This record gives sequence, structure tokens and C-alpha cells, in this order.
Amino acid sequence: MHYHLNFSGLLPYWQQLASGLWLTIELTILATIGGIVLGTLTAGARTHRQLSFRFISGIYVEIIRNTPFIVQLFFIFFGLSSLGIKLTAWEAGLLAMVINLGAYSAEIIRAGITATPKGQWEAGQTLGLSRIQVFWRIVIPPAFMRIYTPLIGQCIIVMLGSSVISQISVEELTFAANFIQSRTFLSFEVYLVSTALYLLLSVIMRQLLTRGAKKLFRGAVL
Repeated sequence: MHYHLNFSGLLPYWQQLASGLWLTIELTILATIGGIVLGTLTAGARTHRQLSFRFISGIYVEIIRNTPFIVQLFFIFFGLSSLGIKLTAWEAGLLAMVINLGAYSAEIIRAGITATPKGQWEAGQTLGLSRIQVFWRIVIPPAFMRIYTPLIGQCIIVMLGSSVISQISVEELTFAANFIQSRTFLSFEVYLVSTALYLLLSVIMRQLLTRGAKKLFRGAVL
């Protein structure tokens, strides 16, 4: 069997690919910021002295970590609309990515927090700092330095998982690839290009986050 590659057939659709790629990048940036903020707050609640905080945050983490991302996405987009909460496909996709990353990053960040010596908590409190001030100023910075590498990996996983939100017609990269394939029937070519673009995004994202970490942590080896 001989198959002749026809990448030229994709050229009329380069704008769709570029638009889908840009939307994937946009969603990734917003979801990474929102997910890490949510994960940090959840990790703080998971290590809080009050049982109610630990219980509620624990339920959230266990539900998200033990259910498929596509089910979470459908629940947010289709399920909430049944309750009168209307979200656009873009809003539902972003919210699902933030919630998903928040749960997974919470456990990663919690590991960094629990590795903090108790003496650092006590030292902060002897300086007159409140527990919240000790948490944000003394505990979180070294905790992030400890867990930054696995956190980067989790952010990349969420970026790759953004392909799932094409199921609710968010016009990101996978949606664009499916659209082009349905018009050209060049399945091998279009999915090879989209695979290469996801790989390129992953490499660039890892490099940018790693370089940012080296500046943030003053050249610490990650």
C-alpha cells in the first residue's frame, strides 16, 4: 500500500489551525493561573487545623481526582444549565480546566507544605505574624520551590487535556483538526500536524516555566 502525503491540502485551512492553536494557548494560560491559585487555597485548607476546612477540601479533591475529566466537563456545561446556570462553551471549558488543575495541584502543593519544618511555623508566630501571614510569607515560597517540577508537569497535562473540551464545541486546536479532517479527509496529515503542535506547546511551556522558576527562585536547580 502506497500513501502519498498531501500537506498542501491543509494550506487553505491554516487560519483555522492558527485560531485553534491560539485559543488553546489562551485557555492554558488562564487555567494555569486559576488552577494554581485554587490549588494553593485548597492545599491551605487541607492542612488547616479546623476539621471542617480539611473535610470540605478533601471531598473536592477526591471527587475531581476520581472522576473522568470529560464527565466533569459535561456536568459543568450540560448539568449546570439544567439548574439555570448558563455558561458558554468557552466558559465551561475554562472552568472545568481550572477546577481539574486545582484539585491535582492541591495535592502536589500540600506535599510541599507538609515538608515544611514546624520550626518555621513557630518562628513566624514568635515574630508576631498571624497563621495566614506565616502561610503566605514563610511556608508557601519554599514549598513551591520543592514541588515546582511536578507542578509544571501537571500544568502541561491540563494543557494536553484541553483537547477534550472540543466535545462541547470549543474551537481549540483539536476542534480545528476535526473540522479540517471532515472537509479534506486528510486524517493522517491533519492529526500529524496537530500532534506536532501539541508537542511544540508542551516543550515551550516547560521551558518558559522552568526559566521563570530559575528567576523566581534565584537560580535554584529544579
